[in-house]
Amino acid sequence: MSLPRTVSRISGPRNTDPLGPLDPRQHAWREDLADIALAGRIAVPLYVQPVERELLRQAPLLSADRSDSVAVSELLPGERFAVLDTGHGHAWGYSMADHYVGHVALDALGPPSLGVEGLIGPGDALLFRKPNIKAEVAAELPLGSRLRWEDHDERFVRIGSGPHAGLFLHRRHLLPAGGDMSLDWVEIALRFVGAPYRWGGRSRAGIDCSGLIQISRQLAGLPCRRDSDMQFADLSEDVPQGDEQRGDIAWWPGHIGILLDRNTLLHANAHWMACRIEPLADVIARAGQNGGPAEPRIRRP
Repeated sequence: MSLPRTVSRISGPRNTDPLGPLDPRQHAWREDLADIALAGRIAVPLYVQPVERELLRQAPLLSADRSDSVAVSELLPGERFAVLDTGHGHAWGYSMADHYVGHVALDALGPPSLGVEGLIGPGDALLFRKPNIKAEVAAELPLGSRLRWEDHDERFVRIGSGPHAGLFLHRRHLLPAGGDMSLDWVEIALRFVGAPYRWGGRSRAGIDCSGLIQISRQLAGLPCRRDSDMQFADLSEDVPQGDEQRGDIAWWPGHIGILLDRNTLLHANAHWMACRIEPLADVIARAGQNGGPAEPRIRRP
């Protein structure tokens, strides 16, 4: 599969970056080409206007154009992906949901579908063959998936285009495209308890520590970047010891979790290989044994 692209050759100052250092996780560039949005910030032979595609299914966002490479994130059905280059059966570019850069299998991408955009949440959703809860279930979408819909009746919407065109979704599972700020993001995160831990995961099929925070906050209409260091850096309010409360963020280098109260942490972690609630003191004890800082830094969103 080959995608059309618009390219530009622009001369300019090398590595001019008045907005701060470029981060390869968030800015798409290589030695041979870069996103056209970076023109003037970095000098490369070729600048590319991205081509918008849509995820036909869940797919890992990979660190390289090989299916056995490490996953750096996960793309959910209906999310958009900006393609800058293709090769070896993969597209290179970035998620349009959080601008995270990586490679995704070409067969997971299709043309953008049309219609009113909606977000699946606050839980996973079933798609039915007919607008009836007793009808055959044709597909299941994880929370955080996106779709384009049209009105059918007071209980159901009809999927207007894309791989699930013609199927029906109950309105209880439909959120505005930007999320719903009336939702409690910590309650959303609690839905993941028991989900397996998976590096790069953003769904109940497998989730990592920062994916848990990102998807929960996104469904509640709160912007959130992908990695734990980004999430912590975006929070400015340090919490004094003894003043911790529900919804505060506990951060260690390379790990992040959600306080349910002063003494309890909700986090997806590789120790238990699951999303789990446990005493904060137990996590602190393990962190000290692993040679890093034992005490987390606490900030409030």
